[in-house]
Amino acid sequence: MVFSSPIFLFLFLPFILVLHLVLVRRELRNPLLLVASLLFYAWGETWFVLVMLASITANYFFGLWVDRARGKVSAKWAVACAVIVNLGLLCTFKYANFFIDNLNELVSVFHIPAVKLSSIHVPIGISFFTFQAMSYVIDVYRNEAQAQRNPINVALYISCFPQLVAGPIVRYRDIATQLIKRTISRRSFATGIRRFIIGLGKKVLIANVVAIPANEIFNIPSGQLTTGLAWLGGICFTLQVYFDFSGYSDMAIGLGRMLGFRFLENFNYPYIARSIRGFWKRWHISLTTWFRDYLYIPLGGSRRSIPRVYFNLVTVFFLCGLWHGARWNYVIWGFSHGLFMMIEKTRFGKWIESRWAPVGHIYMLFVFITTLSFFRASSVAHGGVYLASMLGFAPGAGATYSVMKYLNAEFVLALIAGVIFSTPLVPWLSYLREKFVASRTGKVPAALEGIFSFGSLVAYVFVLVASSAWVAAGTYNPFIYGFDFK
Repeated sequence: MVFSSPIFLFLFLPFILVLHLVLVRRELRNPLLLVASLLFYAWGETWFVLVMLASITANYFFGLWVDRARGKVSAKWAVACAVIVNLGLLCTFKYANFFIDNLNELVSVFHIPAVKLSSIHVPIGISFFTFQAMSYVIDVYRNEAQAQRNPINVALYISCFPQLVAGPIVRYRDIATQLIKRTISRRSFATGIRRFIIGLGKKVLIANVVAIPANEIFNIPSGQLTTGLAWLGGICFTLQVYFDFSGYSDMAIGLGRMLGFRFLENFNYPYIARSIRGFWKRWHISLTTWFRDYLYIPLGGSRRSIPRVYFNLVTVFFLCGLWHGARWNYVIWGFSHGLFMMIEKTRFGKWIESRWAPVGHIYMLFVFITTLSFFRASSVAHGGVYLASMLGFAPGAGATYSVMKYLNAEFVLALIAGVIFSTPLVPWLSYLREKFVASRTGKVPAALEGIFSFGSLVAYVFVLVASSAWVAAGTYNPFIYGFDFK
């Protein structure tokens, strides 16, 4: 069950929101949300909810162990055990098949019999809730948070359905107080509704629409793929992955506000960045800061020698790529970003920052779109051929596919909307509106504000109705972070 599914929008969400709001005893809200979160996860993953419950139980006791052993050597052992157990769980379900497949390819060279292993299902969201669980124990060890005695609160933190399957990765220290005591005002609830609608519109009206040509173009045989088509497919997927993921983050943040939680922002218009370094300060911020705080800085960060800094960067982005999926495509994608981060540590980084702003934007977008071809491709070989087509080295000879085939009205509108809403143009216009209204005198400001408020309401209603109609019609609705591109 995902946020853009009919059963979630028209049944699960309204029922939980109403029940959560009408509960007289606020101490029952956490148990309600915990049960709802477990049902939400079990709906799509059935018995794999037991895996998450095992993670919750283990990390609850790890947190207590660390707290009791604070200041002692045994506290380090507790943290080490927690990291080993969490990574062991993640590797077993997400990477076991990957490791065995690569091991079999290696031993086949020496004519050694292959290791047989039944295919292991990867539970959706396991990367997110595992990282959250680890950060809880580590933050308790660092004395950045107190160990939670109430197992229900720990369980809700790890399994909370708004951000369970697609993030953002929430730090325990950021919502520890909110788990115990939170209030829901009309203003915050209304803000949550608006934010949820924005996210739903991003996902359904933009990401889902541009996903159709992206999928079709990436499935075109390499001999028929022209440079123009390759770039159209790359641009479509670039918009799809941003509006899909940021849309889910918006919906999660909005749901959190409706339930009394304040989750941190996860995206900040990454496509306006002028470098890959700037991009990662704006893209999937919760993951970037997680790797920074729990891996990059402990490795020495940027305080070591230049070779060691390069090693740290490559290690972080190698693991970042692997975190996204157990395929070499993701590893290459992550490694390539680490490589460009290294390059930007040289004089080139200072040079690109000193250039005219559009130069940096073009450079960043070129790097991101071209490297993203490996993220979307079905194999490393496919990614290489697709990239070659984008660079004009493998144009389709006698191609029967045309760019014009995909330029229908719905796609063009989604493409234009994607370009506009991937920039801070709307917030900028909103700022100008507020500035203009504030400069008026008399009764004019109130009248203008009324007109603008009514127009905003109409826009939100339109997005909600259009998105709901799309979902109800059962049209194409992929979940990109649970989708294996083949």
